[in-house]
Amino acid sequence: LHPIIELIEQYREVAKLLSTYVETIPEMIDAHGRVHTTYNQAIAATGRLSSTDPNLQNIPIRTELGRKIRRAFVAQAGYQLLSCDYSQIELRVVAVLAKDEKMLEAFKRGDDIHTATAASIWGIKKDEVTKDQRRIAKAINFGIIFGQGPHGLSMVADISYADAKSFIDKYFTIYHGVKSYMDATKEFVRKSGYAETLFGRRRYFPDIQSPLPQLRAQAERMAINMPVQGTDADLMKLAMIAVYKELPRVCPEAKMILQVHDELVFEVPKKDVQRVAAFAKETMESISRIGIPTVVEARAGTNWAEMEKVVC
Repeated sequence: LHPIIELIEQYREVAKLLSTYVETIPEMIDAHGRVHTTYNQAIAATGRLSSTDPNLQNIPIRTELGRKIRRAFVAQAGYQLLSCDYSQIELRVVAVLAKDEKMLEAFKRGDDIHTATAASIWGIKKDEVTKDQRRIAKAINFGIIFGQGPHGLSMVADISYADAKSFIDKYFTIYHGVKSYMDATKEFVRKSGYAETLFGRRRYFPDIQSPLPQLRAQAERMAINMPVQGTDADLMKLAMIAVYKELPRVCPEAKMILQVHDELVFEVPKKDVQRVAAFAKETMESISRIGIPTVVEARAGTNWAEMEKVVC
């Protein structure tokens, strides 16, 4: 309740932005005004690429102050930055891994999965779902992937513990295939010692047999999450390889310059943005038929903060 708390939070945000980005990144600029990250292939256990010196996968986007940092990343004259982003790819992978009919059907119809989830939880029509209900449903959808319980959900979604528990129970009633998948995955990992992605890449979890309940529970959460994030990482790497091979044919001047989790960022001559966007979208969406549509959204602009949708 004390008024200083809000000021401390503001100070912490500004201090973090200042020390991590504003003071640090300009020191890393080369003679051509460029900043170059280093991508690490084998650090993240899920198989995702990680970025260091500087970490360009961690440039803030959620707050207005954070987005100002993104405006500093600009394309050279005559060019634009093009972002091609897999839409809700982790939840699509969950639907496929879990073989959950209700979730699969929602994606096949092209529904917004958070709105569909909210409508089912509250027992209302999709066009009656409020922004707040969608926000809570989104927190549940993504929280389930990371093994979040009622306590974690109540904090993230800013709801009571009782409501969080009730929503999770309803979620598993609606998407009972997801619950079965989580239980089956834990049982499989206990017996085999590993989890694997849709493409067969494995990660081992020795702590799944730990006598310590805390270590065992952590291993179970990671074991459920790994096939999801791991499959996502596999898809992205396959897409990057395919895009890299064909991009010079589509537009020799275009360059793939960043990979940020589910997003590829290109620097493209302004006149070629639509052509490159259409090529990248088609390549990323067709890289592997996982059983439901994978959707890529393209946006472009002169800087990384102010980008508009590209119609392909």
